[in-house]
Amino acid sequence: MKVLVVGGGGREHALCWALRRDLSFDDLFCAPGNPGTADLAFNLPIGAHDDDHLIAAAGDNAIDLVVIGPEAPLARGLADKLRAAGLLVFGPSAAAARIEASKAFAKEVMAAADIPTAHSRTFSALNPALAYVDRHAEPLVVKASGLAAGKGAIVCPTRQEAKRTLTAMLRDGMFGDAGKQVVIESFLEGEELSILAISNANELLVLPPAQDHKRLREQDLGPNTGGMGAYSPVSIATPDLVQRVKHLVLEPALAELDRQGTPFVGVLYAGLMVGPDGSFKVIEFNCRLGDPEAQVVLPLVSGGLLEAFRAAATGAALPNLEVRVAAAVTTVLAAAGYPGEPARGAAISIPDQLPAGTLVFHAGTQRDEEGILRTNGGRVLAVTSVAATFQEAQKASGLAADAIGFEGKQFRRDIGWREAKRLGG
Repeated sequence: MKVLVVGGGGREHALCWALRRDLSFDDLFCAPGNPGTADLAFNLPIGAHDDDHLIAAAGDNAIDLVVIGPEAPLARGLADKLRAAGLLVFGPSAAAARIEASKAFAKEVMAAADIPTAHSRTFSALNPALAYVDRHAEPLVVKASGLAAGKGAIVCPTRQEAKRTLTAMLRDGMFGDAGKQVVIESFLEGEELSILAISNANELLVLPPAQDHKRLREQDLGPNTGGMGAYSPVSIATPDLVQRVKHLVLEPALAELDRQGTPFVGVLYAGLMVGPDGSFKVIEFNCRLGDPEAQVVLPLVSGGLLEAFRAAATGAALPNLEVRVAAAVTTVLAAAGYPGEPARGAAISIPDQLPAGTLVFHAGTQRDEEGILRTNGGRVLAVTSVAATFQEAQKASGLAADAIGFEGKQFRRDIGWREAKRLGG
């Protein structure tokens, strides 16, 4: 079986790492890939935006299954084009990917399916949005409806801050086309949780739950980012809570998408806010594996992933996954300037010896003409450590993050701090 993974970030490196357990180097391709995927798969110099060349390369290399990693090509309709060319694809259609590509659409799906979520209103014009804010309780959340690389949701402590944010999005083009429509919603108290599930359009296979850390600095301070780290499992995600999420969130969303004529094949991701009493509401849906959630969840799946992807793509019954009884912690190393304009070109040093059970996934890296590894993006590396306990995994990930060097390196030393507090750390 030959598989093509589309994308070039940390998520795609983690996918290639996981799929290599069932595939040889000659049977795994990544487009465009990165220096990390180059050790696992044959990198094709084709961008994830280059639909025609991706379709041609899939045919030229006799690809049996295409796995699309990022949200942008899914929202653009790459899966549809590949299927039209006769290829088997793991990833939703453009219509189904709207569950992530349009927060306004996601709210409509949740309303129709009676999925618990924050009260919200959607606006495309500035003045009505400002007038609505005048009547809204503080704090509140302003979200760009479109794809904004995980940075489009802004918590506003005051109405004045919300008005400034709305003006920046709707008048000044802060997020470009992604911010031409905005969702204003009530602020939710609690703890975030990511529940991801493989879907064949009819049934779901839930992956180990994870908790992402969106803020740049420790104790969840600083600006929002695409994600500074994650850990799994999460103790608040009890088996009972996961089953309730499956039955009250994921299954109704799947059914509503199917009712609308847009069956969902791929990874359906629910971002939740969980209250201290175990109640929850949906913050957002994503149409793919999270980043950095993929880097922390996939190392815990010890078998069955390729079979599950293929089954989902063909509409067959989903097999069981083999999941390790272990803990994983991922620490993201970001470039200077991130989440704004990241500095590029700094030389990266990765020691040959890192703590046992540690994996280094490449995200924003490249090799120069002399073969030196250099920074080439905002989030540069994701350092995942797997161990018997959360405390061991957290310590190993932090030590490895310390040991890797490049100028301007930013990272959080407190990934999993809520879990550590629950465990008495």
